[in-house]
Amino acid sequence: MSAGLAFADSGTGPALVLLHAFPFDRHFWDGVTPRLKDNFRVIAPDLLGFGETASTAQWSIEDQGEAVSALLTSLGLQSAMVLGLSMGGYVALALAVHCPTQVASLILADTKAAPDAPKARAGREEALALVSSQGVSAFADGMVAKLLSPHAHQDVQRSTRQLMNQPQHTILTALKALRDRPDRRPDLPSVTAPCLVLGGAFDTISPPSEGREIAAALPNAKFVEIADAGHLTNLEAPEAFAQIVTEFSRARATTRA
Repeated sequence: MSAGLAFADSGTGPALVLLHAFPFDRHFWDGVTPRLKDNFRVIAPDLLGFGETASTAQWSIEDQGEAVSALLTSLGLQSAMVLGLSMGGYVALALAVHCPTQVASLILADTKAAPDAPKARAGREEALALVSSQGVSAFADGMVAKLLSPHAHQDVQRSTRQLMNQPQHTILTALKALRDRPDRRPDLPSVTAPCLVLGGAFDTISPPSEGREIAAALPNAKFVEIADAGHLTNLEAPEAFAQIVTEFSRARATTRA
């Protein structure tokens, strides 16, 4: 535990921080960490309220960004490569906007810069009511198909569901934070760190078209689509995901050196 966040720390090399999606914790990255740690020092925190970072307090996406900033400071890291997927992407963008010197390069996977549209906000309200009345299991059971591609292997479906067990108060707080997150589109031109935007070809939550728009709005970014994957590209295509991240991050680290 450091600066309030529990975290895993493995490998050697330039620091690469992995920020997990909702409703997961740092074990979300277990399939790609072994593929990354030979080239990088991989730091994977449990964000506020998730995993071993117990918290019953209300938090926002901005609060999560501040917690990651404090973690980097506590580890003596002036900057790091930061990768965030879905909710983790929202947190990574908050860090890049508010603490730009801490972000050496940025990887945004299956995420959005825009706030929730009315239909999505209505979906958050329905989810809040479901979790409040029927608990986390009913909510999580219904999420798996939305998060993965239609042809996801049964083993991937099963393991994804197993990773989604978080406390009820965490799910409720997260749904509110996701619903109320700020519009990052006006901030994108100010994010000058080298950036890679990733998207699954079958992602219906953050479609590749949105990823391309984010990359186009950033001053120094490119977009890469991962075939045969839905919203959780790291779980459905861990080898391709890790290879793309490694190639981009090694190039950035070499440039900085």
